[in-house]
Amino acid sequence: MQSKPITLTILDFVSVTVLMIAAYLALFFAPTEAVMGDVQRVFYFHVGTAWVGLLGFLIAAISGIAYLVTKDLKWDRFEVAAVEVSTMFFFITIVLGSIWARPAWNTWWTWDPRLTTAAITELIYIAYFMLRQGIEDPEKRARFGAVYTLLGGISAPITFMVIRLFRTIHPVVIGNQSAAAQGGFDMTADMRTAFFFALFAFTVLFIDLIWHRIRLGSLQEQVEQLKLNASA
Repeated sequence: MQSKPITLTILDFVSVTVLMIAAYLALFFAPTEAVMGDVQRVFYFHVGTAWVGLLGFLIAAISGIAYLVTKDLKWDRFEVAAVEVSTMFFFITIVLGSIWARPAWNTWWTWDPRLTTAAITELIYIAYFMLRQGIEDPEKRARFGAVYTLLGGISAPITFMVIRLFRTIHPVVIGNQSAAAQGGFDMTADMRTAFFFALFAFTVLFIDLIWHRIRLGSLQEQVEQLKLNASA
């Protein structure tokens, strides 16, 4: 087993540190929102996890293209890592959104365009792992996975843009807001500090987890190859 790189060890420490700072800024530094109160503090983590979730789905699609072009399994490992980490973050996004929605909209869930596309996106990538589990041949599995992430990646920009294209109750904090959006708010300078630092913190954590998952994927491939050689 390869030893853990010192850079990754440092990144582990940095990830925990910036996440703790982001939590402090969101829970204590940022002022309480005038209308929604303290529940609005969920926003900083909700958007942070959504950012890295959608980013990872796009990275997975790019990795899928790279695999189809090069046939190098390292891109398959990168693709799987991106999908797995992003699926986890995006699930957290949906849960945090429901926690925020309960006092803001008086419901845990509503089939709003943003929430609907987010749920579909999450299900698409859960199905990705079911697809891979059903294919034993590594190259065939990588090929099918690459095509799937390429098609599934379309859902990421759709989920991001839907509240900017259709009438929705989901607020747009940055960018043009739909005329039907409810619960929107203007951020103060301290809120913006907490918001952008949360984006930075979750990006660092995302990179750290991706790196760990790629190393795990490499070990899994070695075990799988040993099993294939033993059964040959």
